[in-house]
Amino acid sequence: MGGLFHNLRHPRRCYVVCATPRCGSNLLTDGLHATRRAGRPKQFFLRKSEPEYAAVHELDLNRGFAAYVRDVMQFTATSNEVFGFKLMSWYLDDFLSRLRETGEFGDDHTEDVDLVRNAFPHLQFVHVVRRHKLRQALSKARAEQTGLWKVQDGKHVQQEPQFDARLIERCLRDGELQEQRWTRFFERNRIEPFRVEYETLSEKYEETIRAVLEFLGIPLRHGQRIGPPLTVRQSDELSRAWEERFLAERGSASLAHV
Repeated sequence: MGGLFHNLRHPRRCYVVCATPRCGSNLLTDGLHATRRAGRPKQFFLRKSEPEYAAVHELDLNRGFAAYVRDVMQFTATSNEVFGFKLMSWYLDDFLSRLRETGEFGDDHTEDVDLVRNAFPHLQFVHVVRRHKLRQALSKARAEQTGLWKVQDGKHVQQEPQFDARLIERCLRDGELQEQRWTRFFERNRIEPFRVEYETLSEKYEETIRAVLEFLGIPLRHGQRIGPPLTVRQSDELSRAWEERFLAERGSASLAHV
């Protein structure tokens, strides 16, 4: 493990942003990160991304998952000792299994909520949802085709997206199942997360960011302002055309179960 020892921070407050694909979580996590008071909430525990984060922070993955968890917290916490991360429900079970298998945060009898709170001090939960499920499905279908999950400099589409009603319907079903995973997790563990709706976040950005910080107990510096959103919205005329076409061809019946 590299880096300068004075950059190590032991978090006294942790939080997780609980999300599903295309729910608008980037808008929230980028906004929290931009305050420089709320950690750097990224998907540190997505298996395919771990080598990248380990390389950036000079961490040794060969030391095991428990060491990686602790090292990521220390190296990415902000100066006020706050650590944040994001989880998607589709790999929630894998994440919990990996924590349990270390034997350092609990055993087979430890409840999930105790397991994660043993790993992450004073962990709090923020749940991001998108009210308009069809638009979320359209966004996911488009991202699956283009390979562009976030608009960033230097990233380009792998292929031009084409309207595919079956793909959109599958994305609707997948979105419903993934939301149900979070619902079951919260209910099973008697967790009441702070709920953020993407649509409200988009309309009342500063107010929502401040509300999340207040829930987490993270004060801004005196006189600190919340800047404008950094995340580029991907919705455009193509998205609106797809929405109209899907509703015309499939009708509201396709939305009845979501």
